[in-house]
Amino acid sequence: MARAEPTARAKRRAAVLISGRGSNLQAVIESCRRPGASASIALVVSNVPGARGLEHAKAAGIATRVIDHRAFGGRREFEEALDEALDASAIELVCLAGFMRVVSPWFVERWRDRLLNIHPSLLPAFPGLDTHRRALEAGVRLHGCTVHFVRAELDAGPIVVQGAVPVRPDDTAESLAARVLEVEHRCYPLALELVASGRARVVGERVVVEGASSPDALLINPRA
Repeated sequence: MARAEPTARAKRRAAVLISGRGSNLQAVIESCRRPGASASIALVVSNVPGARGLEHAKAAGIATRVIDHRAFGGRREFEEALDEALDASAIELVCLAGFMRVVSPWFVERWRDRLLNIHPSLLPAFPGLDTHRRALEAGVRLHGCTVHFVRAELDAGPIVVQGAVPVRPDDTAESLAARVLEVEHRCYPLALELVASGRARVVGERVVVEGASSPDALLINPRA
């Protein structure tokens, strides 16, 4: 009797929540198109009508929704509508990518360990806004980005992936932000793949990645 071919594992359905240009969204869309990807982007939701990122989704043939937070009486009502939209599309994983709304603890718990965020700093350093300016003012030598599972505390939660860049003597907030953004476009797709494939899992509020190794290179800044 011929051996049956193994059934290909179904891709996990992911949604991306945006408020603006969607540069990380585009990076994730491209990564999910690669052969063997463990996730597919099934829905893109914006809380801002006309957000540029919606065009990336439409060009890729991905369903979009606009759920304007200003149309609701409060945060709870907005998030309930958002949750309903995610459920209606059978979403399994949610990625915040430039989504400029702080989500409530109930929503965080509803999507616990299935809700990812990317932040432009090496957390726990510089949570909140204006991270690049604050990094320069603090005089740090390394800066970067973090993809993490969301928790109720702002910009906190188990870290999945981090990427670092050296801070240069002539950096401005704008030049530093541009280099960090390039790293974001590598880190977010990697984090989504690790989570969707089941290789990354939360154990005791830390992320364990099956089969992962650390880079051999040592980054020291400045070089004498």
